[in-house]
Amino acid sequence: MAEEFHRIRRLPPYVFAEVNTAKAKARAAAEDIVDLGMGNPDSPTPPHIVAKLIEAVQDPRTHRYSMSKGIPGLRKALAGYYARRFGVKLDPETEVVATLGSKEGLANLAQAITSPGDTILVPNPSYPIHQFGFIIAGATARSIPYTPDDAMLEAITRAVKHSVPKPTALIVNFPSNPTALLASREFYKELVRIARQHELFILSDLAYAELYFDEANPPPSVLEIPGAMDCTVEFTSLSKTYNMPGWRMGFAAGNPRLISALARVKSYLDYGAFTPIQVAAAAALNGPQDCVAEMRALYRERRDVLVKGLQQAGWDVPPCEGSMFLWAPIPERFRDLGSVGFSKLLLEKAKVAVAPGVGFGEHGDGHVRIALVENSQRIRQALRGIRTFLQGDNVGPIGAAPVEEQIKA
Repeated sequence: MAEEFHRIRRLPPYVFAEVNTAKAKARAAAEDIVDLGMGNPDSPTPPHIVAKLIEAVQDPRTHRYSMSKGIPGLRKALAGYYARRFGVKLDPETEVVATLGSKEGLANLAQAITSPGDTILVPNPSYPIHQFGFIIAGATARSIPYTPDDAMLEAITRAVKHSVPKPTALIVNFPSNPTALLASREFYKELVRIARQHELFILSDLAYAELYFDEANPPPSVLEIPGAMDCTVEFTSLSKTYNMPGWRMGFAAGNPRLISALARVKSYLDYGAFTPIQVAAAAALNGPQDCVAEMRALYRERRDVLVKGLQQAGWDVPPCEGSMFLWAPIPERFRDLGSVGFSKLLLEKAKVAVAPGVGFGEHGDGHVRIALVENSQRIRQALRGIRTFLQGDNVGPIGAAPVEEQIKA
């Protein structure tokens, strides 16, 4: 009876727990920690969205059970967004489902379409639910390169040829969490061609669609590609676009067969988000979009301050072109510590928390993810700590043993 349950045995220990424990211990000791670890937006939800929530919640009719697949007005609003933003026409009745954030939608679609022993293709590193949603459902995950280029496309073709059983689905996520990479339409065209040729489902996580910094080249949707609707479901979220992470409002859109499967599973599991939240979410999509442009400008400013400061401190971190993260290679002299060891050392010496890259897959262990979730003043405070840490004598000579001894202390 003491043996772990089967599905739990397939889930490794939460790799962020070690850093989170150290962070909690530091805060308990009254240390001021600048937390750039979790991708949790710090700005408030725009006032007109909050006002719509308050208005809706005062109507007692909204206090009853809602609709699992989302109220009609919300599904129409999402279809309207896709038409404006991507030029994609969606049927709100058959090609859109509202979800409790994109994470829930991915996990429940995995339950809907996965048989025990199925193989799915997942970039490594990638956001944990991309892999573990399917592992919980009984599938086996096969890693593919995380870069939106020929390396990923060739790996998909090899996996189809050599995997037993043949893969049933593949995950893409651009702009990417954690790597911040963006994909082009040309990449998506080839991806859709391969998926249709080999009868693969494409599951696209587009949660960061509106978080980009080249205004002339907003990230595309896979659904823009002719033929994509035959094999693709795309997940979006209001969490980052409108600073609504705690509201848990997302969407799945695309292939009617897959959307129907997701809606059927959800109908057994939930009654949908609280109706006032859905009403307010529709107001977010249909209302003024100045707040989205302001959100992008804020993250661009933070990115520029952080990248410049890190480079001045001697840490060469490339600027991100999308998402709210920097994917930072660990400085060479600390590389042997791995991402967990380096994150703990950064917390101890610089009083800055970051996410260890190994939490997103073993191929992320040479990096840490830095979230742009503190204001510029706090970012500058973090930079002072990092500069002192990297340029001070307390870290020992490059490549010397004292660095490892510090992390064990």
